[in-house]
Amino acid sequence: MLTEYIHAALRRAHYELMEDGRYFGSVSECEGAWAEAATLEACREELRGAIESWIVGGLRHGDRLPVLEGIDLNAREPAHA
Repeated sequence: MLTEYIHAALRRAHYELMEDGRYFGSVSECEGAWAEAATLEACREELRGAIESWIVGGLRHGDRLPVLEGIDLNAREPAHA
């Protein structure tokens, strides 16, 4: 499920060629997850790692992660008896 979530996030990624010739990539739903690299492919790989770290950090801190393509990584509340 984690891999599918990362792929869903990467499908939403936006890449820009910056003035210095480097690439910048981000996913608007994953606020704070971004990458910069010399090539588009390297930027994509860096962004993949940034998204992984963003997910782990968010889950560790109890942040609510966005549901992407129906994939919900958020903890479920236990049912009350």
